[in-house]
This record gives sequence, C-alpha cells and structure tokens, in this order.
Amino acid sequence: MSDKDYADFIHSLETANYYLLIPVFFILSASHLVRALRWKILMGSMGYKPKLSNTFCAVMIGYLANFAFPRLGEVLKCTILGKYEKVPPDKLVGTILVERAIDLLSFFIVIIISLLTQAKVVGAYAKDAFNKYVLSQSPQMAIIKIAVLLFIVVGLFLLLKYIFKRYHHIVFVQKIRGIIKGVVEGLMSVKNLKNKWLFILYSVIIWTCYVGGTYIGFWAIKETANLPVLAAFPVLVFGTVATILMPGGIGLYPILVMEAMQLYDVPEIFGKSNGWLQWSAQFIITLVVGFICILILPYLNKKKNEDGTGDTP
Repeated sequence: MSDKDYADFIHSLETANYYLLIPVFFILSASHLVRALRWKILMGSMGYKPKLSNTFCAVMIGYLANFAFPRLGEVLKCTILGKYEKVPPDKLVGTILVERAIDLLSFFIVIIISLLTQAKVVGAYAKDAFNKYVLSQSPQMAIIKIAVLLFIVVGLFLLLKYIFKRYHHIVFVQKIRGIIKGVVEGLMSVKNLKNKWLFILYSVIIWTCYVGGTYIGFWAIKETANLPVLAAFPVLVFGTVATILMPGGIGLYPILVMEAMQLYDVPEIFGKSNGWLQWSAQFIITLVVGFICILILPYLNKKKNEDGTGDTP
C-alpha cells in the first residue's frame, strides 16, 4: 500500500462500527446451531440420537480445527461424537460427505441467484472468468484428464473388490471393509430421512444466515454501507471461494471480498478493510465459541463419564 492507502485503511478500521459484531455473532452462531440440528437429522436416519449440545460443540470445535489444518475439523467432529455419543465415526464420515454435497449444491444456488439478480454487475466478470478458466482450456486435455480419473477410480474399485474377496479372513482387511461399509451407510442416510422438508429448511436457514451476516457486515464502514442487499450474494460467493481455497480463508478472504466490492465501484482499500473486518468477525466467533465448547464439553458429559454409560441408538 501507498502511505495514503495505508492511512485510509487504518482510518476505516479505527472508525468502524464494531457494535455490529453483536448481531453478526448471533446470526453466525445461529447458523452453526442449525447446522448441528441438520446433522442430527442425518444421524437420526441411521438410528442414532446424539444430544444437541454435543453435536453443536463438535461442529464448533471442527470449525476451530479447520483454521489450523484443512479438513482436520471434519475428522475431529466424527471423533468427538464417536467418543461422547458412541456413534461409529466411519458412519459419521458418510454423513459429513452428504453435508458437503448439500452445501456445494446450496453454494451453486447462491451463485445462480447472484447471476440472475446482479447480472449487470457480475455478468461481465463471470463471462471473462468462464472464457479464461473453461473455454481457454484444451478440450482434448480435459477429456484425457477425465478418462485417467475414471480409469483410476475403476481400477481402485476392482482392486479393493479382489482384496476383500481373496483376503477376507485377514483382520486388517475386515476392518477396512467395515470402515468402507460404515461410510457407505452414512452416505445412504440421506435416502432414509424422515424429515426431508425440515432438512431442506435448515439448509435454507444456514445460507440465509450467511447472506444476512455478510450484508450486516457492509454497514461496518461508511464506504460500503450503501451497498444493496443483493450485493451480499456475490460477496458471499467470493468469500466462500476463499474459505475453500485457504484454511478458514486466511489472507485470501479480504482480497476476494475486495474484488467483489470493486464490481460495485467500492475503492480497493475500503473493500479490503471491510473484507478484513468480516473475516475477523467470523474468526473471533469461531475462536471464542470453539474454545468455550472445548472447555464445557467434558462438563456436559461428566455424569455420563462417571456412570460409564452413553446414549443408545
């Protein structure tokens, strides 16, 4: 940054409305709580009924772990519930994969809403990105990559099938087969949902909270306070891409948010400062609530640990 840009950046942070952290805290915490409720529905389809408190704590500790190592949180979530609720972790892995698939579908829906409602603003950007990253690629190379990927998948499937049949008596092979069977059972949990419409409603609420939290974040500094409500959709898309590419979006989130806001003629320096504020709010919420969950989780299960009992499916 130039000296003037740096001064503007610091000034925008110093004059920001930090009271907005309060509603954002409750909105994003609510989204995490609803995510825990949605996860319970998937587990319920397999006959398991973990406590909401344990499920919520597992979700928040998982988010906290993801800031340190990508996808570590997914493993940790399964481990925590496996310990306190006696739910087989391998089956939980399947439910996590289902959740990620639903989130990916929801993300694409948000992208479509962004393109339909903000076509004049993001249309040209989307067209340039499509030409650069899709049409500019060699079709022959894309076909070769897909063919190689399919060959590897089929090859692994046939190899595992042969190993399971030929060496089924070996304990290690039996354990691997059990893990795969559990993952598949977790994936199939979506077929046995008893509350499909509630599951869909929870998914809508989660992403509505994300959009709402993003829009409230616009009010943090005066240079972005006048952005329209629908601008929250493309900004959320850019921010989500950052969290996919980097653990928790560290470093990249403010940059991509700034690029999204530049489409609305927000100066680069103020878009970046708003991006830092929004990322910091998410980080602080995850940090505070995550550590609280770490501290209270043993206490919540104190009686269960003393009795040596747990919830039964």
